[in-house]
Amino acid sequence: MTEQHPAPGVRGVSAAPRSDGLHSTKSLHAAKDIPQATVSRLATYLRVLSIMVDEGTLIVSSEELAAAAGVGSAKLRKDLSFLGPNGVRGVGYDVSRLRDRIETALGLDQGHRVVLVGVGNLGRALAGYGGFGRRGFAMVGLFDTAPGVVGTVVSELEVRDAGALLAACIELQPTIAVIAVPDEAAQNVCDRLVEAGLRCILSFTPVELEAPDHVEVRRVDLAVEMQMLSFRSARNAEIVDAEAATANQSRVPSTRLGRSRGPRSAATAASAPAQGTVANTTTNSKGSVVRQ
Repeated sequence: MTEQHPAPGVRGVSAAPRSDGLHSTKSLHAAKDIPQATVSRLATYLRVLSIMVDEGTLIVSSEELAAAAGVGSAKLRKDLSFLGPNGVRGVGYDVSRLRDRIETALGLDQGHRVVLVGVGNLGRALAGYGGFGRRGFAMVGLFDTAPGVVGTVVSELEVRDAGALLAACIELQPTIAVIAVPDEAAQNVCDRLVEAGLRCILSFTPVELEAPDHVEVRRVDLAVEMQMLSFRSARNAEIVDAEAATANQSRVPSTRLGRSRGPRSAATAASAPAQGTVANTTTNSKGSVVRQ
């Protein structure tokens, strides 16, 4: 399912972009104290709310929204409390208004202009992904150094020479840059983007990039993500095996330890005292038994 409402990025791109790469003070104040884990879940709530708007839903309860987002209702209410008063007790949340509040908190109310450096297989896939535009991220520039790539058109954008990156950034005024170049070129590209005034960089290379403190660099390492999936898969398999072993043990009938109590012989039965009587005996010095 995809979102069909006009993307906030379209509104932001149509207006004059800010030259400092920042957004409204309102957006910054709304999000400055929100924990990172909550920010991630807010993005999920925003996706769900956008779908609800498309479907014509006007009001949603916290339980319904939490179930659609895959979280508990208590956690959802705590996350939304960072945005200030939202819902009405006993009524629920205004879907459109809550979506707008989250967009503002995430800095999406004015949209983002994105440039991508490295138009290889991954770069082409990223450039052609339609979900960016629907979520407020407009791809405005593609850059590469390969002579066979520069000058070609990818997703309706002409690939520019990365050697002119600084001048192009002054022209395009991007707010976010994406790096999808080979590992050995990543740091140089990062340095040039910082020089061009970029403060938000998303890198798809496993290299740890160095940047000034005022520049936010996020790294996406697909191999690490798959390794995490591998770990969780192995861990889940261990849990399943342990639960199966426990279940098998619970089905095994228990056996009592000790001598088997089979039927007694006639001699044994005769020598035993009758039930209900007490045999009081002692042993004399010669070892014979004397009944008392």
